[in-house]
Amino acid sequence: MNDFGQESPLILVVDSDQKVLEKAESVLTSAGFGCRCCSTADEAIATAQTILPDLLICDLNLHGESGMDTCRQIKQYPGLEEVPVMFFSGSQLPDVIRRSHAGGGAYCLRKPFTSEVLTELIDQALGVRGG
Repeated sequence: MNDFGQESPLILVVDSDQKVLEKAESVLTSAGFGCRCCSTADEAIATAQTILPDLLICDLNLHGESGMDTCRQIKQYPGLEEVPVMFFSGSQLPDVIRRSHAGGGAYCLRKPFTSEVLTELIDQALGVRGG
C-alpha cells in the first residue's frame, strides 16, 4: 500500500506523449488502480519520492532522455528500491525487450498497447513483488 492509504496499487506512468498518458490513465483508473502521470524525467523523479508508487511504467525514450536512467535514479531513493518497473517502447528494434530487461524492467510493452495487455502485465508485475 502507498503512503496515501489507498487500498488499490498506485502506478506512476511516465511518457512524453500526452495521448499515451491519457490512454494509460483511463485504462488504469477503469481497472481500479490509482494512477499518477508525468511527462518528464525530472517530474517523475520528484513525484515518485512523494507518492511512493507500487509500480513504475516508463517510456524508454523521454524526449531524448533515457527512461532506463530515469528509473535507475528513482530506485536510488529510500522506499523505492524494490518498486517493479515496466517500460513502454515505440521502437521496433528487435532487441528492445532484451535492453529493457537489462535495464531493470520486469516487462516491456510496445506502443500502441491494448488495454487488456496493459492490465495483464500490470497484474503480473505487481505479483512479482508480492502485490
